[in-house]
Amino acid sequence: MDWIEISEIDSIENIKAKSFSKPQVIFKHSTRCSISSVAKNRLEKTPTLPDADFYYLDLIKHKNISNSIAEVFQVHHESPQVLLIKNGECTYDESHYAIDMNEIIEQSQAI
Repeated sequence: MDWIEISEIDSIENIKAKSFSKPQVIFKHSTRCSISSVAKNRLEKTPTLPDADFYYLDLIKHKNISNSIAEVFQVHHESPQVLLIKNGECTYDESHYAIDMNEIIEQSQAI
């Protein structure tokens, strides 16, 4: 999987804009959490959603960006957490052991 690292707060608006042409997936990862490591590993071992961008946010380094993501997309902060962004909105989010690539793919195809 080719992660695009989120390290600037301006990335949020770019992700939102890109979501009008193809799905955008944000994975919020705590490098200090074993559950987060398991979730990330599971995502990386499963075939990905075709024609989507996958973003990685290190929560330890960028808590301010994580808080902005929660605010912009109106989701409760979790760690780890995955968000599916389509047409400028978060259409799906999940956390902890419920993070599953097959579910992300299914949700991306929902109307």
